[in-house]
Amino acid sequence: MLVCRSSVARVLVPIATVAAGVLAACGTASDRPAKPSADSGVVVSGTGASAPARDSSAAPTTTTSGGTVTPRADTSAAPTNRTVARIDVDKEFPVVRALYVNRFAAQSPKRMKQLIQIADETEINALVLDLKDEFGLNYKPANAEWAKNAGTSGVIRNLPALLDTLRAHKILPIARLVVFKDSVAARVNPEHTIRQQNGSVWRDKKGLAWVNPYDRKIWAYNIGVAEELAKIGFGEIQFDYIRFPEPYKSLPPQVFPGTNGSKADALAEFLKEANSRLDKVGARSTADIFGLVTTVGGPLEVGQWWEKLAPHTDALLPMVYPSHYPRGSFGIPSPNADPYKVIKIALTRARERNEKMGLKTPEHVRPYLQAFTLGSPHYGPEQLNAQKRATYDSGFDGWVLWSPGSKYEEFLPAFEKTLVSRKK
Repeated sequence: MLVCRSSVARVLVPIATVAAGVLAACGTASDRPAKPSADSGVVVSGTGASAPARDSSAAPTTTTSGGTVTPRADTSAAPTNRTVARIDVDKEFPVVRALYVNRFAAQSPKRMKQLIQIADETEINALVLDLKDEFGLNYKPANAEWAKNAGTSGVIRNLPALLDTLRAHKILPIARLVVFKDSVAARVNPEHTIRQQNGSVWRDKKGLAWVNPYDRKIWAYNIGVAEELAKIGFGEIQFDYIRFPEPYKSLPPQVFPGTNGSKADALAEFLKEANSRLDKVGARSTADIFGLVTTVGGPLEVGQWWEKLAPHTDALLPMVYPSHYPRGSFGIPSPNADPYKVIKIALTRARERNEKMGLKTPEHVRPYLQAFTLGSPHYGPEQLNAQKRATYDSGFDGWVLWSPGSKYEEFLPAFEKTLVSRKK
């Protein structure tokens, strides 16, 4: 099963240690303030029903104690007119150690309660929630036009209550937004898609259409959603799929209406505008990128280039999964079996490139670490500890764990009880 978010077919610049066809995808020590337990009576969104099946159009239901199934009230109202105090992210969360929470886990009150309990009892102080992914929006927006892009995979019920719960537990809510691999917006708004040379809609290897990264209306939609989520309580917006699709030779050439400048410049300009607007609503602006970007000295064919993107984000999150580096990368026979060395090299290079540009924000680099198994060896607490040590030895304190199914129990022995600065 493919567990990464995306892949890179080739790079524009040669690199001896990386083969083509790579899959990418607090100052002083301090403890987090004590948080109420997950069972303390703080309300978690919803009724405790399990996450809905994908693409289910059936009316929401719940099972009573007698075993009958009855319709459940729709509590997924749009957060219209909701006002909350801004989160001072730099003061409250200078270091982020987070878990990724997919769409369906975020929709499940039972699973959210379990993840909150993990955070209460460990160093975890943030959750990255899918609010806009490849399946559309995962909440009801106030904007009726945006609501057309919701898709059919359900939404988080009573998002404001969930955000209030996370804040009560001293957990930073981070909204993950998939930007250009948006098959729902592409289907509903075909005029804003990547095209083929004959004018028809271009599709990737899975048959999915992508929206056009040069299209300013697509920018406006994504940044608008980000602003709304910041205003209703998210302290950080994490953009993903900040890239163009791979130009596989087996697929038709891609045509981008309204092309203006290079791919790398277009992505940088999007992030620059998003960062500026999110600053005004008090939210941190971050972006996920391929792990290769830290060590490749120019742009990948998908447009990601460290020097172009880094100045326009509060943090970049390279996906430095050891399993995604081909054999021989960095002179390492089996990168997946040597997670410490892979991540140490990748993050040290990122830090050096930042320093050369004069970017001195302490936590400007926050890697995504591998919390899944792909190939040999099986990944568990030992491998996670190695990845964490490599992060700290590279000069950074924060990280996010990526598990496609948002399952982290196997890795709990590698979690510390409190958040303490470990970076060198």
